[in-house]
Amino acid sequence: MIKEEVLALVDKGEMLPLMEEFYTIQGEGYHKGTAAYFIRVGGCDVGCHWCDVKESWNADTHPPTSIEQISNNAAAYSDTIVITGGEPLTWNMDPLTQSLRDKGLKTHIETSGAYELSGVWDWICLSPKKLKLPLPRIYREANELKMIVYNKSDFKFAEEQAAKVNEDCILYLQPEWSRCDKMIPEIVEYVMKNPRWKVSLQTHKYLNIP
Repeated sequence: MIKEEVLALVDKGEMLPLMEEFYTIQGEGYHKGTAAYFIRVGGCDVGCHWCDVKESWNADTHPPTSIEQISNNAAAYSDTIVITGGEPLTWNMDPLTQSLRDKGLKTHIETSGAYELSGVWDWICLSPKKLKLPLPRIYREANELKMIVYNKSDFKFAEEQAAKVNEDCILYLQPEWSRCDKMIPEIVEYVMKNPRWKVSLQTHKYLNIP
């Protein structure tokens, strides 16, 4: 297939720049502790300085892969599929989620919300970033709001974002991994004073699993 044809399929979402795919335990948020198959899509221009998967940013370094191959691989492992990145909404998620749902699989996404929402989702984890804020629609659709806390100013940002989500959205504060020792006590104190929030930890890192 020539390059122009591949690029056209990527633009349609019929191929995606696949960084990695793996079966593991969901480590964060509402579904922590459950088995899931992760599909990590390349491409992100949000640019968080503390991002732990910066190798995902450049989509050109990850091979365009057909959604048929991706969904077939996923179906062999789990009925819960988590699409992450990078920023997966950089791409049209309609074809991939339709393919997954045609196989009876549940579709979850982890996103900054910085791009228009595409795809059909059973669960949306919204994790807003200051450098490129979510677009309006996803606040209404999000099932959980996961705010990363790097320093004390992030509590104010978290409250600003929580004011925009729907009333059923579950609110999480999660320490940035390199700042856990400093920020966990701050988060615990904050949640005790503001109990509508819950603590989220990257439990997969404590368990030493991918």
